[in-house]
Amino acid sequence: MRVSDWRASGKRFDHAGRSFFYQEGGAGPPLLLIHGFPTSSWDWHRIWGELGRRFRLIAPDMLGFGFSPKPRWHRYAMSEQADLHEALLAQLGVPRVHVLAHDYGDTVAQELLARHEERCAHGNGAAGAPWIESVVFLNGGLFPEAHRPRRVQTLLAGPFGPLLSLLSSRRAFGSGFSAIFGPRTKPSEAELDEFWTLLTHDGGHRIGHKLIRYMEERRTHRERWVGALQRTAVPRRLIDGPEDPVSGAHLAARYQELVPGADVVLLPGIGHYPQVEDPAGVLAAFFAFHDGLGT
Repeated sequence: MRVSDWRASGKRFDHAGRSFFYQEGGAGPPLLLIHGFPTSSWDWHRIWGELGRRFRLIAPDMLGFGFSPKPRWHRYAMSEQADLHEALLAQLGVPRVHVLAHDYGDTVAQELLARHEERCAHGNGAAGAPWIESVVFLNGGLFPEAHRPRRVQTLLAGPFGPLLSLLSSRRAFGSGFSAIFGPRTKPSEAELDEFWTLLTHDGGHRIGHKLIRYMEERRTHRERWVGALQRTAVPRRLIDGPEDPVSGAHLAARYQELVPGADVVLLPGIGHYPQVEDPAGVLAAFFAFHDGLGT
């Protein structure tokens, strides 16, 4: 599905005085799909149809991404992205949900897990929905010490970040974005054009230095987010592209070291975007996980 078709078939919901884009489809148990940085819910388009055969799919564009609002002077925070997902689920009447997350979305999922654990600890049951049924993570910064940011990310987070955002271009984006894919699964120029269309919609390429503060947040809230991942009884799996220079094989090793009963599936030859690079591999690992749950 092309970006234009994705947008035309999407929906809007209101939250915190803004109108947000989301996609919904399929039938079955609800599955919340949380996208990564710097892209959008379109990241899921290659696995959308097959997932929808077994799940009711819900996938918003977060604040600052895709076809959702991109305020220039806003201070973005993971907590508000988690609020956004909870608000959408509440508006759709979804109190219990499975989660599939990637990259930036992994951290949002960790915050949702932390809230889930707090409710459990206080004996609130499903109060303050959603109740998290399971979580599958794709490549992302689950542990700040295992995150290896690209040079452009480091520069965006520094004092010259605003200038770098201002000077961003299709050529530079294509080069940097392709570098995090596997050696044989690089995006085509047409695909890069689609990603660039999403990134630049409503000036989104000008706020990269605002969104990138998630790296600082991961360090600040490490105990909360890593602790939730370690303590939770919620079933979870990591599906990882080991060729990813940012969060590849080294992330999987750290996950196995720190997470009790670590469940990890590696997709050989795959980089940072498994759902784009190897949709069949992601679907097989995801469905096998859910078959084990009886979902």
